Amino acid sequence: MPIRNIAVGRPEEATHPDALKAALAEFISTLIFVFAGSGSGMAFNKLTDNGATTPAGLVAAALAHGFGLFVAVSVGANISGGHVNPAVTFGAFVGGNITLLRGILYWIAQLLGSTVACLLLKFATGDLAVPAFGLSSGVGVSNALVFEIVMTFGLVYTVYATAVDPKRGSLGTIAPLAIGFIVGANILAGGAFDGASMNPAVSFGPALVSWTWDNHWIYWVGPLIGGGLAGLIYEFIFISNTHEQLPTTDY
Repeated sequence: MPIRNIAVGRPEEATHPDALKAALAEFISTLIFVFAGSGSGMAFNKLTDNGATTPAGLVAAALAHGFGLFVAVSVGANISGGHVNPAVTFGAFVGGNITLLRGILYWIAQLLGSTVACLLLKFATGDLAVPAFGLSSGVGVSNALVFEIVMTFGLVYTVYATAVDPKRGSLGTIAPLAIGFIVGANILAGGAFDGASMNPAVSFGPALVSWTWDNHWIYWVGPLIGGGLAGLIYEFIFISNTHEQLPTTDY
C-alpha cells in the first residue's frame, strides 16, 4: 500500500503524557506565531490610523509571519514536529505520518493557541480590533479558494520535502527556515487578495475574537484541500515508492 501507516490510533493515546506534551508544544508554538503575525497587522493599523494596506504593510506582514513561523516551528520541532497549522497536521495524517487521534489533539491545541493569542493581543493593545481574514474588493470566492489551495499546497509540500522525507539529509536542519520562507513568499503573492492564511488556526482565532465569519469556510476548505493533496502526492510518489537520493557534487 503506498500510504504507509494511516491509522486512527488507540484511545489511550489521547491521554498519553507524550501526546499531551506534544499538544502543549503545538499550543505554545501557535500562540507565538499568531501573536507575532496578527500583532504585526494590528501595529500597522495603529501606525496608519486604520489606513489602507500599502505595499510596505504587505512586506511587513510577510516578514512578521515568516520570522514568527520560523521560530514557532523551530521551538516545537523536537516535541511535536512543529506543525503549527491544522492543514500541516491533516497533510501528515493523509500521508500516514500521524494518527487521527493525535491529529485531533493537535487541532484543538492549535485552535486554542490562536484564540488565546488574539485575546492577549486584544487586552495588551487596549481593546483594539483583531483583524479577521477576508476577501479584498473584486476577489471572488472561487479566486480566494484557489489561492488558499495552491499556497497551502506549496507550504505542506515544503514541510514534507524538508522535515518529513526520511531522505531529507541535511535539509532537515533548514526546514524551519524553508517553511518560514514559503509562507512569507506566499503572503507577498496572495496577501493583497485574501490575506493569504494557509492556516485554519490563524484564521479561526481572529474570527472568533472579532466575531467575523464572512467567507470563513474558505480558510478551512482551501488549506485542507491543498495540504491533503501535498501530503498524498509527496507520500505516494516520493516516499512510499522509494526514491534514490541524488549524489552530491563537490564544487
